[in-house]
Amino acid sequence: MNINSTIDAQQESPILLVPYMWIGDFVRCHSVVRLLRERYPRRPIDVLATTLCAPLLDYMPGVRKGIIWDLPRKRLAFSQHRALGVRLRTEHYGTVLVMPRTWKSALAPMLAGIPERVGFAGEVRFGLLNDIRFGERQLPRMIDRCGALALPKGATAPAEWPKPQLDVPAAAAPKWRAEQNLPDDGRPVVAFAPGAVGPSKRWPVAHFAELAQTLAAKGFAIWVLGSPIEAPLAAEIVRAAGPAARSLTSPDLRNAILALKCASGCVSNDSGLVHIAAAMGTPTIGIFGPTSPRHWAPLNPLAAIIETKTDVPCRPCHKPTCRLVHHRCMIDIPVEQVLTAVHRALGQVAAPA
Repeated sequence: MNINSTIDAQQESPILLVPYMWIGDFVRCHSVVRLLRERYPRRPIDVLATTLCAPLLDYMPGVRKGIIWDLPRKRLAFSQHRALGVRLRTEHYGTVLVMPRTWKSALAPMLAGIPERVGFAGEVRFGLLNDIRFGERQLPRMIDRCGALALPKGATAPAEWPKPQLDVPAAAAPKWRAEQNLPDDGRPVVAFAPGAVGPSKRWPVAHFAELAQTLAAKGFAIWVLGSPIEAPLAAEIVRAAGPAARSLTSPDLRNAILALKCASGCVSNDSGLVHIAAAMGTPTIGIFGPTSPRHWAPLNPLAAIIETKTDVPCRPCHKPTCRLVHHRCMIDIPVEQVLTAVHRALGQVAAPA
């Protein structure tokens, strides 16, 4: 991509990305890394990350390093922002792209004295940012908004954004399996990601359990992934599937990354793990209930996108719980529909619907 820039493309000062710290959005931001690598091949790119998201950086090509800093979500904590600003100043960044629209997300970069601070207008950030962009709400998708900050002001977006990539070294996956006592016995493995932010985005755990039971009877192994919050969901699924299933819920995101690398396929709600699986090329079935796949599915192709066939006029919806209580956009997705998608994704004969 040949993009004219007001900044000298030959300069070598590092660039810092301040991404959204939700796992799926963090993965999306690797598209911005790839765009910047092409635009500024001589400039190192660092990414601000929370402890939760930091493991992803080890597998993102083009990222020099992460700046790991956990800031509180619901309060300003000025002293912590000031300390982060001191830390950033030592890196001598020339440019920072601030993707969230919050006032406090731009505070530490300003305190660090980063010369070029790019971001969308929002929460009266004049003074904190010095390259302020407008029109964010006219951009339909998250990637359109994040990617626009990596382009010169007013530039036309590319026809297609670079897709995120997560590259796990070949030796890492078998080493992880050995550490987890998960020997490769030849059975295909389907990873389940039954969690999501809010119950409205979760396919019912009873449906996951039935799917796991059916796949286990057909000779599949089932690994259930997620954070400790999803441990009760995982336990219910494992009980239904029996010894063919394992709960691999963990506070360390690296376990999920490596499990998805090893898995033959993945069934996931609209959550961060669907983005991780897709970015690694694992055949992935994404279940979208209230949310729109057009806006929230990964840029990387999915093996199947599952949506309800029932007419649910309240879609799309982004409420964490169903406003109308019925939750039909998820409940009405039958297990047989997802089972058929799994068989097709893994190249086996589809189960009858």
